[in-house]
Amino acid sequence: MKVAVVGATGLVGTKMLQVLEERNFPVTELVPVASERSVGKEVEFKGAKYKVVSMADGIAAAPAVAIFSAGGGTSLEWAPKFAEAGITVIDNSSAWRMDPTKKLVVPELNADALTAEDKIIANPNCSTIQMVVALNPLHKKYKIKRIVVSTYQSVTGTGKKAVDQLFTERKGEEPAEKAYKYQIDLNVIPQIDVFLDNGYTKEEMKMVNETRKIMRDDSIKVTATTVRIPVVGGHSESVNVEFEHDFDLNEVKRLLSEAPGVVLQDDPSQQLYPMPLWAHERDEVFVGRLRRDESNPNTLNMWVVSDNLRKGAATNAVQIAEYLLGKDLL
Repeated sequence: MKVAVVGATGLVGTKMLQVLEERNFPVTELVPVASERSVGKEVEFKGAKYKVVSMADGIAAAPAVAIFSAGGGTSLEWAPKFAEAGITVIDNSSAWRMDPTKKLVVPELNADALTAEDKIIANPNCSTIQMVVALNPLHKKYKIKRIVVSTYQSVTGTGKKAVDQLFTERKGEEPAEKAYKYQIDLNVIPQIDVFLDNGYTKEEMKMVNETRKIMRDDSIKVTATTVRIPVVGGHSESVNVEFEHDFDLNEVKRLLSEAPGVVLQDDPSQQLYPMPLWAHERDEVFVGRLRRDESNPNTLNMWVVSDNLRKGAATNAVQIAEYLLGKDLL
């Protein structure tokens, strides 16, 4: 099983290598691929050193699967070239997510839609992934009408430059390069990605559109506010979800505790609830603060936390590859 990781030197690419190793994905040969400026650098995988190669050389190496985390422009240009060479691409950028000819996959929800013909598979947005993993078992039982979500997102979602900005500011120094227009330490920034004509950001509209596509239900109403906070452990979300049918809170807890990929942390008497501090370097989606919305019928409030570099990106992509391998689709 020859595996390429495209964008292998970046924050998510590095995490993909870590997750492939931790989950013991059967890599017989690693092909680390990155931009021209990184060609020749070395990455480590399972104790061995591998030299980073160019995009063209990555295709020539003929891996069975290429996991991309190299930005939307790169994916638009190169994913079709990998696919034309018979290589299955799992792409972490936003490039292909809303393409009606491409599957947008969270394995716990809709991996069953994948076939051998799917040569470019989209990995959803990090904040969308954790929300739909938490909501899916409840949607099956009670049918979701509307979701109101506010996110509290880690600087790791922006990349290394953002992490460096946070910790440089924390030391009281001025960053040489800034990922954000404003200071992020001791601050929150109510903007993730660019603003669109409707006043929402691109990140907010990703959550709206991707949720419907993944859950295969265009009737679900979604509105989102996405916020960047000075945290590194993962993304947090306050989710208010209205169902068509009423629910029993104990049954909600049972459904979540039995759901694949979900960990229920919900005990107010012990001050037990999900936090990025505990989600960091974990693959699960943590759910807590479950309570009925007393202002609206059939409506639940919940708090959802997950490591955005893992389940929100690298782990989800590797789980897609695991599914394909298990079904002989690679």
